[in-house]
Amino acid sequence: MQLIDTSLLDKVSEEARKNTRLRMNFNYHANAGSPSQRLLNAIEPGSVLPVHRHRHTDETYILIRGRIRMFFYNQDGHITEDEVLDPLNGQFGVNIPAGQWHTLEVLEPGSVIFECKDGPYTPLSPEDCLII
Repeated sequence: MQLIDTSLLDKVSEEARKNTRLRMNFNYHANAGSPSQRLLNAIEPGSVLPVHRHRHTDETYILIRGRIRMFFYNQDGHITEDEVLDPLNGQFGVNIPAGQWHTLEVLEPGSVIFECKDGPYTPLSPEDCLII
């Protein structure tokens, strides 16, 4: 059993602050080939996630702590929607359909997402990153 508590979130957030990418995963899946990718993703302000898509799977974020702004784009790179996720204000998460271009901006230090998508893990290819 692995309890998801403040101590774990603090540990993963501290690792994210020390990482040059300003984010750190804590994986619950056994390996990159697992059919279900489940993880905590601690992300700090200033972390840069490219606008990207996952063509073959939905992706679900549940924000456990902090605040983030989600951005959704069309194929031409125009923002079609944006939403602030903040569990203290009742915005807990989002399901991102397969093929939807998206990214996020971290608004509060110590933000942690529980993230899940179908596996196996595949790195983003150039055609799955949108240059804006």
